[in-house]
Amino acid sequence: MKLFGISLTFMLLFGFPFMVTLLGSLMLYIYIYMPDLAPKLMVTMVQQVITGIAPPALVCVPMFILSASIITSGQSAGHLIRMIKAFVGHLPGGLPITTNVSCTLFGAVSGSTQATVAAIGGTMRPMLLEAGYKSSFTLGLIINSSDIAFLIPPSIGFIVYGVATSTSIGMLFLSGILPGLMILMMFSIYCYFYSKIKKVGQLPRASWPERLTAVKNGLPVMGFPVIIVGGIYTGIFSPTEAAAAAVFYSLILELIVYRSLTLPRVVDSFLQTGVITGVVFILVGAGQAFSWMIGFMQIPQQILPPLFGADPTVLRVMLIVVVAYFVSCMFVDPIVAIFILSPVFQPYVVSAGVDPILLGTLVTLQAAIGSATPPFGCDIFTAQLIFRRPYIEVIGHSLPFLLILILATVLLIAFPNIALFLPNLAMGR
Repeated sequence: MKLFGISLTFMLLFGFPFMVTLLGSLMLYIYIYMPDLAPKLMVTMVQQVITGIAPPALVCVPMFILSASIITSGQSAGHLIRMIKAFVGHLPGGLPITTNVSCTLFGAVSGSTQATVAAIGGTMRPMLLEAGYKSSFTLGLIINSSDIAFLIPPSIGFIVYGVATSTSIGMLFLSGILPGLMILMMFSIYCYFYSKIKKVGQLPRASWPERLTAVKNGLPVMGFPVIIVGGIYTGIFSPTEAAAAAVFYSLILELIVYRSLTLPRVVDSFLQTGVITGVVFILVGAGQAFSWMIGFMQIPQQILPPLFGADPTVLRVMLIVVVAYFVSCMFVDPIVAIFILSPVFQPYVVSAGVDPILLGTLVTLQAAIGSATPPFGCDIFTAQLIFRRPYIEVIGHSLPFLLILILATVLLIAFPNIALFLPNLAMGR
C-alpha cells in the first residue's frame, strides 16, 4: 500500500481533483500489483461507482442543493440575518451571535457547510470587521459556525451516512437538531465573553418598529424548517418529498414573496446545481469504489481486529470511530470519508450494539469538524476562495471553536439522549 499512499499524497499536493486522486491512485495500484486481474477489476470498479450513486435516497441531494442555490441567489439570507440582528445585535457579541444563529437557521435551507460559508459569511464578515473584530476571528467564526449547518436538517452528511449504512434518514435528521442547538449555545456563550473582554461588536438596540419590520421580512424564511422537519416528523413527507417541497417553497419565496430573482437567474441556479451535484455524485461513486476495493484487498481485516479487540465495548467502538472520522475529514472530503469508512466499521458497530442513530450523529459531527480543521478542511479553502485571505489567517482563530466542538462530542458520548430524544419521541419510545 506504500505506492498507493505516495500516489495519493503526490496528487493531493499537486492540486488534482479529489475524485481523480482517489480513482487514479487505485487504478495505478491495480495495474502495477494486480496486472492479471486489472481488466476485470476495472469493470468492477465502474460497476461500484454506479452502485454508489444508485440508491433512491440520494435523489434528495440535488433537490436540497437546488433549494440552497435558489435561496443563495436571492434575498432570503439577508432578511434572515437582519431579523436575528434586530433582536440580539445590541448584546455583547451580538454580531457573532447573529452569525451563529444565521448559520444554524441557514442549515435548514442548505444542509451544506460550504453553501453556508458563502451565503452567511459573505454578508456577515464586512459587518464584523466594521464593528472592530479581527479578521482571523471573523474567519474562524464563519467556517466553524457553518459546521452547525451539517447537523441541522436537511444535512447532506446525514443523507450520505443513511445511504451508506441503511439507517433511517428521517430519524438522522431529527437526531441532529438538539446537538446543533447545543453547539449554537456554546459558540454564542464564547462569543459573548470574547466580545465583552475585547469590548467590541455591540450595536445600538433596535426599536420595536424596526424589529417588527425585520420579522415581517425574515419570517417567511422560517418556513423551511417547518416544511422539512415538521413534514418528516408528522409523516406528511419522506425526506425525498421534503426536498422537493423545499425547492417549491424556495421558488415561491424568491420569485413571488421577495421578487428577487428573474427567470435567467433561476436557470443559472439549475445549472449550478447540475455542476455541484455532478461533483458530489462522483465523490460518492469514488468512495463506494474505494470502499469495495479495500474490502477486496482485506485491509480492514488486517488492521481493525487488533484495534477493537476480541470483545469491544460500546465506548471503545464510539471513540475509535469518532477519532477515525475526525482525522480522515481533516484530509479528505467528508462525503468520501463517510462512504469509505462507514461500511468498514459497520460490523463492529453492530456487534457492540451501538445505536446507529447516535453513531450517525457523532460521525456527521466529526465530518463537520474535520471540514473546518487544518490541514485540508474543505471549508478552509472555501473561505480562502470567497474572502481572498491567506491560509494562516483563515485558520488563525480556529482553536477555541475546535475545543468547543470536541467538548460537544464528549457531551454527546456521555449523554446520548441529546441526540436520541427527538428520534425516540417520534418513534413513541
